[in-house]
Amino acid sequence: MNGPLAPPLPGPERSGQGPGPLSGVLVADFSRVLAGPYATMLLADLGADVIKVERPGTGDDTRAWGPPFAPDGTATYFLSVNRNKRSVALDLHAPDDAALAGELIRRADVVVENFLPGTMDRLGLGAAASRAANPGLVHCSITGFGDGPGAALPGYDLLAQAVGGLMSVTGEPGSPTKAGVAVVDVITGLHAAFGILAALRHRDSTGEGQRISVSLLTSLLSGLVNHTSAHLGAGTVPRAMGNRHPSIAPYEVFDTADRPMVIAAGNDRQFHSLCTALGLAHLAADARFATNEARVAHREALAAELDARLATATSEIWTAKLTAAGVPCGPINDVAGALGLAEALKLEAVVEVEGMRQSAHPVRFERTPAVYWAAPPRLDTDGETVREWLGKGIAGPGR
Repeated sequence: MNGPLAPPLPGPERSGQGPGPLSGVLVADFSRVLAGPYATMLLADLGADVIKVERPGTGDDTRAWGPPFAPDGTATYFLSVNRNKRSVALDLHAPDDAALAGELIRRADVVVENFLPGTMDRLGLGAAASRAANPGLVHCSITGFGDGPGAALPGYDLLAQAVGGLMSVTGEPGSPTKAGVAVVDVITGLHAAFGILAALRHRDSTGEGQRISVSLLTSLLSGLVNHTSAHLGAGTVPRAMGNRHPSIAPYEVFDTADRPMVIAAGNDRQFHSLCTALGLAHLAADARFATNEARVAHREALAAELDARLATATSEIWTAKLTAAGVPCGPINDVAGALGLAEALKLEAVVEVEGMRQSAHPVRFERTPAVYWAAPPRLDTDGETVREWLGKGIAGPGR
């Protein structure tokens, strides 16, 4: 490791918490908005010391992305991806602050940035210069569309969903629709964190750092999984099908007597169980529905049969009955309902950090659990401490 800051002062919020599996890893986080901050928060949850470098005055764009706002006036968007971090405001165009940023990079194990390609180089903080000063550095660049011909294209999730094909397979036919969350940013952040961990493993084995890069477009194409494979392997151009699945039936939304529910019968056994539980055993013996391929070919006729039966009772009754029969199904919850389900299932999906309720780190570790030591920071809240620490490295002892 390259000598990160000491851990935060112990307090009651750290009582009983271990250091985390990435304790001792220093991350210089120059990213903003979502993909990069999500990746660095995942690392911070696992014990990495993340120093978030922000613009003076305004900070990360998402500090102003509201409503909604928390009671203290902070945008909840910002709160979603920035816990367990320190904030320092540096003007990277000002020589003194740029020197401090350079010293931070020299000490870091990991740099994460999502500027337009070439920006860090122009600031003298690019991967080549940084690794010359710090050969073990893992430098992660997140872009919208790579650093070649697409370098100038802005990396916004909505744009990536549009040009990357996701909107063409989402929503009702003829009505391209974005996903309800910035899913491309999230997938890219996950890929970035995964790549950083692999590069750290290589660095720890060889002492050699490296530059890694991930783009919204390539992350989305990977995340489209069966749709991308359908085109590459069979020449098919997938299209939007609403809530239906191109390769499985019944795998969609159905109306009941009170509200919609989902049924996802992914194999013949589940389909037979569905038919029996609904009192429609004859459908399982119908040649039109005997196999998944046949059901896909006759999905309209099958849906009509199921709709008529499901309309005779409520979603609660059908969910209980079908679940007992081993059929994947459930109501369409809102976010509040989803959190309530996680609580009922004892998944520990919510954590309280300094009095603030947040979505917990999603991975459960038997021996090295995630740690939660700080709520998302106010802008430059750690600026004095970080600048003093870095400044001593620039000026030498006795500054």
